[in-house]
Amino acid sequence: MRLNSYDEWSPLREVVVGSASNYTSHERELSFELFFHENFAESTWYYPRLTTGGGSPAAPGRSLIKQRYVDELNEDIEGIVKALEDLAVTVLRPMELDARTTEVRTPAWSAAVVPPLNLRDNTLIVGDEIIETPPMIRSRYFETQFLTPVFADYFRQGARWTVMPRPLMTDASFDRSYAERTATAEPVDEARPSPYDVGHEMMFDAAQCLRLGRDIVANISTANHALGVDWLERHLHGRFRIHRVYGISDSHIDSMVLALRPGTLLVRSPEVADVLPEWLRSWDLIVAPPPQSDSFPAYDDDDLILTSPFIDLNVLSVSPDTVLVNDACPDLVRTLERHGFTAVL
Repeated sequence: MRLNSYDEWSPLREVVVGSASNYTSHERELSFELFFHENFAESTWYYPRLTTGGGSPAAPGRSLIKQRYVDELNEDIEGIVKALEDLAVTVLRPMELDARTTEVRTPAWSAAVVPPLNLRDNTLIVGDEIIETPPMIRSRYFETQFLTPVFADYFRQGARWTVMPRPLMTDASFDRSYAERTATAEPVDEARPSPYDVGHEMMFDAAQCLRLGRDIVANISTANHALGVDWLERHLHGRFRIHRVYGISDSHIDSMVLALRPGTLLVRSPEVADVLPEWLRSWDLIVAPPPQSDSFPAYDDDDLILTSPFIDLNVLSVSPDTVLVNDACPDLVRTLERHGFTAVL
């Protein structure tokens, strides 16, 4: 199928669903702590010294993932695949992470590798173009390579295929100002010098964008994000219009606002509209009900919880009137149904 995707609501014909195979751990290093800082109620702000080229291995700073969670995650993923296939959507899959591949390494650092699970984070589709965005977490540095067979097939069918500049991602590359302003734990440690320091670099996830035809709303919370949006604006000039919003969240926009169809937004709260571009404020707002505590699994005290309570807003549109919704969020299902949507659980 030829690539052609401009928004979040048009009828879905083909989609790539991620894989959690060989998902074993998270590396507790600087990029990880900065990205998830709002999810850590009591962060130690600890990160191990990185392995530099030619250096000795760093002391381990990894949080292991219990196998029962991985098993449940794989079951949920297969459930999503079946639900999409039942809706006549073609489902593609990335290459799986080989169990022997345990580490990501560059000249500047090394980190544990994670499987290609949340594919929308590092790939932005704009019309007939695939754009691989510069990651914000070191362990995900080469994640889009698991999608090479899929991207290559789209390319052979006429798609454009672009990779944004890859950051060196030393400690000095990160703008920590947002985390330091909002942190409830200890301040972030000072950056350790590296021979590869170049200052702030572009780091930006596709999930910070809201696609609305030829208009793209991009959320900016750090200097890293701003550089990424600068690149997008220049690269897409004449084809797409970029609209900047500031600090609607720490990074990803889709726990705060989603476009369900032309003229209708699903939002976390009515106040979200205040920071959107003026032309979007006239759209109808569906305000998601507050998530309930019993909408989430019970975890052990030593588990590392990375999802926000507001993850319920991450619905997937299959058409302008049909959305996939987490079945653990019945209040959201009822809210969408009252507004004429068919909710697929």
